[in-house]
Amino acid sequence: MGKYYSVLMAVYYKDNVDFFKYAVDSMLNQTIKTNDFVLVCDGELSDELNAAIDSYTDKFPEIFHVIRLKKHQGLGNALREGVLACSNELIARMDSDDFSEPNRIELQLKEFSDDPKLSVCGGQIAEFEKDIDQITGIRAVPCSELKIRKFAKARNPVNHMTVMFKKADVIEAGNYIELNLAEDYYLWVRMLCENKKFKNIAQVLVYVRTGNGMYQRRGGLQYVGKMILVQKKMLELKFISFHEFIFNILLRSTAALLPSNVRGSVYKHKLRKNHNIIE
Repeated sequence: MGKYYSVLMAVYYKDNVDFFKYAVDSMLNQTIKTNDFVLVCDGELSDELNAAIDSYTDKFPEIFHVIRLKKHQGLGNALREGVLACSNELIARMDSDDFSEPNRIELQLKEFSDDPKLSVCGGQIAEFEKDIDQITGIRAVPCSELKIRKFAKARNPVNHMTVMFKKADVIEAGNYIELNLAEDYYLWVRMLCENKKFKNIAQVLVYVRTGNGMYQRRGGLQYVGKMILVQKKMLELKFISFHEFIFNILLRSTAALLPSNVRGSVYKHKLRKNHNIIE
């Protein structure tokens, strides 16, 4: 499919400007450069973020394409607009506070070149809190399509910030739909239901910032409600059985209602305990 690809990133007012620049630079420093960096500003931004964005557009006017949404609409809606704005068929997602390995894109482009039927390609993530050299965990996702499909019935099978996908296939599945904290999971399930081909690379592609805030967002009654909504949509699509629906709700609700510090410990020592990649 050649070496042309778009980078898609959303940014909003709470993002740290230093982390943002770190993330952007990691994509600009890829071994295979992008010719289209789509940056969606989800609502009004801080002066510091606006200044950083202006510096990139001034330095790389032919690469950066900035979309400014007047009001904060959520990640799903922001990415929906961004997908439509990307000029290339292959789109690489990136979060605004993480770090991509320099050869991430090179590895993913090779996968698409080797398999023309591939729709979505992700990879593993290494998690850190303050120092990128001090890894606190690895979120391992399965690599083979069969195991990805099985894994997806219970958990998100793709690390969103690592993903590269075909624009046409994402749009065909309905594009991103706002579903707070689960817009990507819902998209993958719809694409799997349409028999789109998935693969995860066994290598760590992105280093992800974590912290207590991440575990707080994954708990409480509001989070349980959102989680139940996702499971209901999966049931409606007949992606999971009613038995799997009940099991998933009970398991996820139990974890979500734990105190945030306990929930964080579960994530770190149970869900992130096995550093072996599921081939």
